[in-house]
Amino acid sequence: MSNVFSSTHPLVAHKLTKLRDINTNPKKFRELVRELAALLAYEATADLLVTPRNVETPMTATNGYELQEKIGLVPILRAGLGMVEGFWELMPSAEVWHIGIYRDEKTLKPVEYYNKLPVEPTVSVCLILDPMLATGGSAIATIDVLKRWGVKKIKFVGLIGAPEGIEIMQKTHPDVPIYLACIDDHLNQNGYIVPGLGDAGDRQFGTA
Repeated sequence: MSNVFSSTHPLVAHKLTKLRDINTNPKKFRELVRELAALLAYEATADLLVTPRNVETPMTATNGYELQEKIGLVPILRAGLGMVEGFWELMPSAEVWHIGIYRDEKTLKPVEYYNKLPVEPTVSVCLILDPMLATGGSAIATIDVLKRWGVKKIKFVGLIGAPEGIEIMQKTHPDVPIYLACIDDHLNQNGYIVPGLGDAGDRQFGTA
């Protein structure tokens, strides 16, 4: 799994444990999702291209750098919305494009219901945001949309991944790296990650 990156950072492990706790209320859950997203953003953007730039400090002129690539955040509605703020804290100029995909609970297949991407790509790198990589269906469908849009550099960033979802992602889109806080044990018969944390969307928005 050379393109799968599971965080080993102590802060990520600490916050993820709190996120899993059934007693964590929606307000705290949203805060933890945002904080974990920011920590993962740091890891997922380590290879972004930069260009040299001269800057004047209070003491003297010196050499520095600025981002060369234009970033697009693509949260998968609705659970992915909670991760946007964490990324925006580090990359306030990043564009946000919404793609609505839900999982049919009978077939476990993705269903696209919303897409407002412009005709031509406006960014050079897209970061797909979704707390859970379960069956992989929604992530694959989103990558398909972005590749048709013309984006060449795509990454997936999530909180928890299941081996089944990771495997099908790698088979379908081996060029897309996967950044996660943790890889869990398996999917249950209903397509939920075990041990997981339940439904990330419901727990964020208080609709469980």
